Amino acid sequence: GGALVCLTTALYILLFLWEWCLLVSFCANDPEVFVQAALLAQDYCDAIDLNLGCPQMIAKRGHYGAFLQEEWDLLQRMILLANEKLSVPITCKIRVFPDIDKTVKYAQMLEKAGCQLLTVHGRTKEQKGPLAGVASWEHIQAVRKAVSIPVFANGNIQCLSDVEECIRKTGVHGVMSAEGNLHNPALFEGRNPLVWEMAEEYLEIVQKYPCPLSYVRAHLFKLWHHTLQVYQQLREELAKVKTLEGIVDVNRELKLRCQEEIANQKEGEKPKEGLPFFHWICQPYIRPGCKENGASGTEKGVRGKRALEEEEDGNSELLSKNKQKKKLRNPNKSFDPSLKPKYAKCDQCGNPKGNKCVFNMCRGCCKKRAFKETADCPGHGLLFKTKYEKSLSWQSSQRVIQTPEISRRGDVEVGEAAVLKEAGDGAA
Repeated sequence: GGALVCLTTALYILLFLWEWCLLVSFCANDPEVFVQAALLAQDYCDAIDLNLGCPQMIAKRGHYGAFLQEEWDLLQRMILLANEKLSVPITCKIRVFPDIDKTVKYAQMLEKAGCQLLTVHGRTKEQKGPLAGVASWEHIQAVRKAVSIPVFANGNIQCLSDVEECIRKTGVHGVMSAEGNLHNPALFEGRNPLVWEMAEEYLEIVQKYPCPLSYVRAHLFKLWHHTLQVYQQLREELAKVKTLEGIVDVNRELKLRCQEEIANQKEGEKPKEGLPFFHWICQPYIRPGCKENGASGTEKGVRGKRALEEEEDGNSELLSKNKQKKKLRNPNKSFDPSLKPKYAKCDQCGNPKGNKCVFNMCRGCCKKRAFKETADCPGHGLLFKTKYEKSLSWQSSQRVIQTPEISRRGDVEVGEAAVLKEAGDGAA
């Protein structure tokens, strides 16, 4: 509910007109809040990007990203206000509509509102996960011809030759890559380096510029995707490791195993699993599509869950791998949605609220309010009021302690003066 701005921003580094530009990308659904956040970032970047392309469920719940693409009036107001208040250009990233004409009108509306660079992801907001499919360069080409501002393409970029082909077919000014670049950070150099070399370079950066360990782990799961299919034990170690030094150790072990495999490699041996390169080389990961029939029983184009292995009685359940693991740990566990407990929603954002929260909010919203009002929420373990009162009490006690010391020093000084005076009188 209300306005939302993703202050944990995504950073896009784009090569535009042969110059490096740093864009700070925000998700937002309120013009005023969007501009307030952008004002904090404008002195540290070359442009502010409004992300209208996120198709994830969190974007749907928060009402931002690609789920604003039908609200043209709101988007116009956001971009117009940003152009009025900010000193840097405004750019947008969008997803397409199924209809090319509507996509073109959408892009023209954003251009008219003041968008100065447009990145077009050639998939609809429904095309994600197993339903991602192939991005439509035809949509991107139509947008490129219809607007006068620079257009960047996004989608189907797995290697440098894809970049060149995309520019040739669509006529765009630049190309972005997401998953392709995560699996091979040297994509735009046209190289396919060894996975542990890229990991070493990345970990050096992390040591210099620390970040949460979950971010590091997520990057390495992408970078090592194919190798971790071979060495499942290292996958488990990466998932469990708690320190950056531990991750460095996992990378060292991965390197040793791959080097041993390379040393024992037979002449003429080819990559397995249909990969273009051996698993220890950075390369694209092609996301598998959903099954059209068979065990999942789904129709073409409808997302289906991966089935459990057939049991002895020939019955199977349709569960994801994650749920299969939970089922193995607890055979009595049920995934029936109707049996799930219903949680009351936060008064502020709609997420589940804390059962013992004094403000009837989720932890995030409760923390903001408790901090603003200097209040306590025992239910969430937030003690801003208590800590503030302790701080005042400590400061008061320090003043009490210091006062007698000053008095005592004053008494000593008076006493010393009296002695000196007596000594002077005697000498006289």
